[in-house]
Amino acid sequence: MSTDTSISRSAALYERALKVLPGGVSRNTVLRDPCPAYASHGEGCRLIDIDGVSRIDFANNMCALIHGHADPDIVHAVTEQLKRGSAFTMATEVEVQYAEHLCSRNPGFEKLRFVNSGTEAIMVTLKASRAFTGRSKIAKAEGSYHGGYDYAEVSQAPSPDTWGELDRPKSVPLAHGTPQSALDDVLIIPYNDVDRSIAILDAHKDELACVLLDLMPHRVGLNPANSEFVHAIREWTTKNGALMVLDEVITFRSTYSGLQTKYGVTPDLTAMGKMIGGGFPIGAVAGRSDVMEVLNPRAKKVLFPHSGTFSANPITLTAGLVAMEKFDATEVDRLNGLAKRAMDGITSAIRDTGITACVTGDGSMFRLHMKLSPPHNFREAYMTPEENAKIRFMLDHLFDAGFVMINTCTATMSTPMSEVEIDALVSSMRDGFVRLRETT
Repeated sequence: MSTDTSISRSAALYERALKVLPGGVSRNTVLRDPCPAYASHGEGCRLIDIDGVSRIDFANNMCALIHGHADPDIVHAVTEQLKRGSAFTMATEVEVQYAEHLCSRNPGFEKLRFVNSGTEAIMVTLKASRAFTGRSKIAKAEGSYHGGYDYAEVSQAPSPDTWGELDRPKSVPLAHGTPQSALDDVLIIPYNDVDRSIAILDAHKDELACVLLDLMPHRVGLNPANSEFVHAIREWTTKNGALMVLDEVITFRSTYSGLQTKYGVTPDLTAMGKMIGGGFPIGAVAGRSDVMEVLNPRAKKVLFPHSGTFSANPITLTAGLVAMEKFDATEVDRLNGLAKRAMDGITSAIRDTGITACVTGDGSMFRLHMKLSPPHNFREAYMTPEENAKIRFMLDHLFDAGFVMINTCTATMSTPMSEVEIDALVSSMRDGFVRLRETT
């Protein structure tokens, strides 16, 4: 499946891109050495690049494409809407229809507002939490990715020389120039560590607007949170007048109602994005009516004025409504079954080849680690240079064998997939483990 990048169309296009785009890209996640592959088109669960190479797509635009590429029902619905217009300075009926549908999937979604990305959804949850509580600080788990907002990205990627003691993790900036004031307003708690986390929260209980939590954070290892930890956070927030905010931007696919239902918790606010846009940019915030009321422009005192030029645009909402109606409970279960088949197969391949590795995940997502046992927090998930090199080896091996993965060697399922694609991936991973063992 390899192409000669010295003469490939992708290599030539990248040379042009370097002249007009920093690093040649607008998304760091698409970079590969020596150059990114450029997509021509997608068909179902396959992605074809401009050099004509077809690969099975397990990245699905960073888990945003629940129905793969160019789903006929979505294409038809969006085409019909596009004929009528792409965006208006008026509300549309589909906004109401889609809000009704999403709220019907989870009883904790009493009110909902649409935005344009997962990052924006997180921004809204944090600002709404401040507006509702009158407090300024937030808490988040070390290593969790919550988009590109100053506060949300604190300690997204700390390292051993910056992260501090486990009893008191430091608030580490991601971007150079992050204001100290932003760092001071974000408390970092160790994921899955009840005692240490509660002690940190207790020290600031009168200052915290919310605790922001992802129940299966990708960069913390894509391993579901311990139930004890989740319930301890829910109990603490309720007791101390702070809000519990769940980031379900990637995990809403895990069950029909979101991963939160597996834990039996009802957060005050939930942020969503990615797959609920049906392939188009989207975000949404849902939660308690009284908390969402801070966004009400007809309130006597508007606590959080909010709008967006493309929020709730009919193209995205039309695609999203079709996508989520198709992703019913039966399809959720089927995809989850495919992911379990993959995880079981990969685990067997690890055991049979004797490679040091493990696989984590839940629902229709999983991630490979070059570690003996699954990590339970960011510090355990942190990759050594040797582990990183092995992951890079597997990514390159799979890419050359015809598979697109997320760049941590993470896979997401899409509905066009069947056992055929799953078994092909497992087989290729087994081959990769054998080659890796032979080279180390």
